[in-house]
Amino acid sequence: MTDYTAPITDMEFVLNEIADLHGVSQLPGFEEATLDLVSAVLEESGRFSAEVLAPLNRIGDEQGSSWDAGEVRTPEGWLDAYRGFVEGGWNGLAFDAEHGGQGLPWLVATAVQEMWHSANMSFGLCPLLTQGAVHAIDLHGTAEQKATYLAKLVSGEWAGTMNLTESQAGSDLGALRTKAEPSGDHYLITGQKIFITYGEHDLTENIIHMVLARTPDAPPGVKGISMFIVPKFLVGADGALGERNDVRCVSIEEKLGIHGSPTAVMSYGDNGGAVGYLIGAENRGLEYMFTMMNLARHAVGVEGLAIAERAYQQAREYATTRVQGRAAGSREERVTIINHPDVRRMLMTMKSQIEAMRCLTYLVGAALDKSARHPDPGTRKQQSDLVELLMPIVKGWCTELGNEIAYLGVQIHGGMGFIEETGAAQHLRDARITTIYEGTTGIQAADLVGRKVLRDNGANAQAVIETMRESSAELGGLSGATFSQLKQRFDESVDGLAQATDWIVQAQSEDPRLPAAASMNYLQLWGTVAGAWQMARSACAAQRRLDAGVNNPDFYKAKLATADYYSGQILPKASSLLAAIVGGSRSVMGLEESQF
Repeated sequence: MTDYTAPITDMEFVLNEIADLHGVSQLPGFEEATLDLVSAVLEESGRFSAEVLAPLNRIGDEQGSSWDAGEVRTPEGWLDAYRGFVEGGWNGLAFDAEHGGQGLPWLVATAVQEMWHSANMSFGLCPLLTQGAVHAIDLHGTAEQKATYLAKLVSGEWAGTMNLTESQAGSDLGALRTKAEPSGDHYLITGQKIFITYGEHDLTENIIHMVLARTPDAPPGVKGISMFIVPKFLVGADGALGERNDVRCVSIEEKLGIHGSPTAVMSYGDNGGAVGYLIGAENRGLEYMFTMMNLARHAVGVEGLAIAERAYQQAREYATTRVQGRAAGSREERVTIINHPDVRRMLMTMKSQIEAMRCLTYLVGAALDKSARHPDPGTRKQQSDLVELLMPIVKGWCTELGNEIAYLGVQIHGGMGFIEETGAAQHLRDARITTIYEGTTGIQAADLVGRKVLRDNGANAQAVIETMRESSAELGGLSGATFSQLKQRFDESVDGLAQATDWIVQAQSEDPRLPAAASMNYLQLWGTVAGAWQMARSACAAQRRLDAGVNNPDFYKAKLATADYYSGQILPKASSLLAAIVGGSRSVMGLEESQF
């Protein structure tokens, strides 16, 4: 497995030219997020990721976490790395200073998270889950709960989890059976949860589980779900740890990938009931869960980007060193495989889509900041609407691409990609879970169509499409055949997206199954066109920099080349997706169940 180097130059380009770091730094509370400070944060995070986390990636894959009588040990080096992570203040990067955080924008945290997950996704999953617990308690917890848990969670001294899934329920949360019986100032939790990432481990002295359960009088289905704080060790009034709670890890899973990350089966109440504390009001747990889920979905989309970046770096390194064959049209000596056009095609496919994903995930990171802190209510609403629409696309499209790009990484290695010693196969195995985490891609597609488009008859989607057309106008202001082609292709794809959105709305009245049948293709269409939108913006920004005169023109010329490649090689998929949506969705339900 090759070394990891954080792509800081590209990250800073996206932060400054695409995601509006300057504008985010003007928001109340973010005034210290200057370009110089952010550059220093990126440099130090890049160093920590490359020197500490990345070398453990292969170790974690080979050793995995181990379970013994309810205790879980993480792989060799994990504990020291986590201590360094906490001491560096990385866990609290984007949380308020009043709880011990750094108070930096989520946009900056997005870039830093990309580094963690590129370097070692299995490791990065632990702080990802803790951040979700912090967010839920901060938004919905009582003053006492905040005082008890937030400082330790923000620092990373304690870890957090999200306990949703049960074996009989899966993604159908309405079928949850875990019970919560009132008992004085707390509840007693009984039940079992599966697939709990970092549900048990040796990295922190306490683990704070966020558990979904039902109270005795809860209505059926999702309306009867409540959320509870269930600590591994009970916490006294003075903040000291008390007795072990009635919660234990009964096993950890053997998995395709992310072996370093323990995926636990958690049992609550085997000896009378685990002490749990209600968050907010009863029967509003699903609502509270989604405040955790939204951030988690964004973070998993970043994981798709991150794995793709790591796979690309490894493939690029192999392609520039592996000597095999002669260049097309040449009888000269053998060359490195990067000289072969098909290898160039695969590398360009990887690189251009990674750049599109980075722009989109960072853009949504900035929108999260603006939706929370912008002083103008209208702007907050507009940014919130943008987040709502793009979140399932970030999660679904970026993770699907992460898998495709990791696959190409193996392909570029040829037979050696199938051999574990190169490390290319690990990226493909690790990437596979990302399309399942926090709701499968199909669930993201259903959310996009059902909750984000049909809910307002496509109004928000069409508003974002109009914003895309503004970027087209900017392309039209630049001279040259390349920009003319970019504009024509982009305009056609945006028109197609608008047409598909209208079709989704109209099809709902004809047959409610049709939008669902089209949903996956619709999500992929959105991702493909949104990626083109960001590549168009990148091309315009790069040309502005070239016109102004820069010290590193090759970097900006490369931006133009990748935008051109995306436009000519990736964006044409949009027309076939449109055809499948409008002309092929009815065929999805063409067979009776017995005919399969």
